[in-house]
Amino acid sequence: MDALALEATSGKKPNNAAAPGAPGAPAPAKRKPAKKTKKAVVFFEVEILDAKTKDKLCFLDKVEPNATIGEIKSMFHKSHPQWYPARQSIRLDPIHSLFQVDVRIRGVCVSEGKSLKDEDVLQHLPVGTTATFYFRDLGAQISWVTVFLTEYTGPLVIYLMFYFRVPFIYASKYDFTTSKHWVVHLACMCHSFHYVKRLLETLFVHRFSHGTMPLRNIFKNCTYYWGFAAWMAYYINHPLYTPPVYGEQQIRLALIIFLFCQIGNFSIHIALRNLRPPGSKTRKIPYPTKNPFTWIFLLVSCPNYTYELGSWLGFTLMTQCLPVAFFTMVGFIQMTVWAKGKHRSYLKEFRDYPPLRSPILPFVL
Repeated sequence: MDALALEATSGKKPNNAAAPGAPGAPAPAKRKPAKKTKKAVVFFEVEILDAKTKDKLCFLDKVEPNATIGEIKSMFHKSHPQWYPARQSIRLDPIHSLFQVDVRIRGVCVSEGKSLKDEDVLQHLPVGTTATFYFRDLGAQISWVTVFLTEYTGPLVIYLMFYFRVPFIYASKYDFTTSKHWVVHLACMCHSFHYVKRLLETLFVHRFSHGTMPLRNIFKNCTYYWGFAAWMAYYINHPLYTPPVYGEQQIRLALIIFLFCQIGNFSIHIALRNLRPPGSKTRKIPYPTKNPFTWIFLLVSCPNYTYELGSWLGFTLMTQCLPVAFFTMVGFIQMTVWAKGKHRSYLKEFRDYPPLRSPILPFVL
């Protein structure tokens, strides 16, 4: 009996035992917080080869996956100081192909056979952890602002030299004389207004997606603009120049067309400027604004070229001069090439791009 009683009492807890949380009770043991496991960062190895010779130019170790092509160019520049970032063309393929293949990686369209953009991120490109890129030297570079200011200042000065008939242009008896036709003076004002507008837009309106262009282009561009300006100005300001056939009515109509298109061109440049925040390279679909001159965006991808063409058609009608007509035709061909390129770029980049738009002329071209 005593043994059974002892057994029964030994299994019971004493009544005076302190409950958990009561005064005098031992504090429960604190659990140590589980350590958070850090995700291992997978670094990239970047190999840069010469696009022509396939020689290894640079090897970059432990490149972060979120590094951009612009940052890789800066790293490459440290080992090769003669090739500053603006001079570098980094691409996925060694040779620029006529047939570009568009690869969409995580919503980003990458064109194989084309230079990669500075904002392209390494881990979003179709490369492995050991990435191979191909380098091509673009040659000496010059800023777009410098090019535009140079190529636009030339026509302004050259035209005025012919307008004031400085010596050694026409016969000496015409030195510093003025034309008797008022259309000659009007043409000078329109031509000067056009290029002053372009200079001011270059300084205060345009935002360039690319900061530089090859230095050799400035000679080509200046030859084009300066040469045509001299050719047009020589005939318009010539002492034997004859005014348009239909006289004052033709000139007034041409002036209205010219001014209308100049205002339209400026309106489009402002609309395009407002699409891109300062210092960024973001691209958006341009749409019409409250300004009626921008409503042409409903039908045309590059209305700035459309208005530019209209301005020179008005100037051709005003002066009735063959060199001006030829300059307008050549400019239209070049602007059509640019407009088609931009139109294709819009279609590739934006899947919801308005299908009704044409590159430069509504429903035609």
